[in-house]
Amino acid sequence: DVPLDARFIRGFFRVYYRAGFWTATGACISFALWGRPAFAAGAALIAAVTTLMRRYLLEAMHRLGERIEASEAAAVRNFRRVHATALSINLAQLCVVVWGVLELSRQMR
Repeated sequence: DVPLDARFIRGFFRVYYRAGFWTATGACISFALWGRPAFAAGAALIAAVTTLMRRYLLEAMHRLGERIEASEAAAVRNFRRVHATALSINLAQLCVVVWGVLELSRQMR
């Protein structure tokens, strides 16, 4: 609810999205070289989604963080909504990654 919270959350997501992008990019390259095009495409999709989230959600969080600093009451509610959206998309990505790992291990048997 305070500007410091908004700044911390933005900073965390900035690092998280950068790490997620490079991890997914590395996975995409590895899967492509391994001859697993479906997994490479999935990793590329995760990298793309992460890039979009970094661009649009972080930008929205930044704008809302400035409005929180200006003591706009609606900004806190909107920031929470954007934050919840980001967490929901990240949870969906995590589910896809876990499913992919399980599927890959099933195919390796």
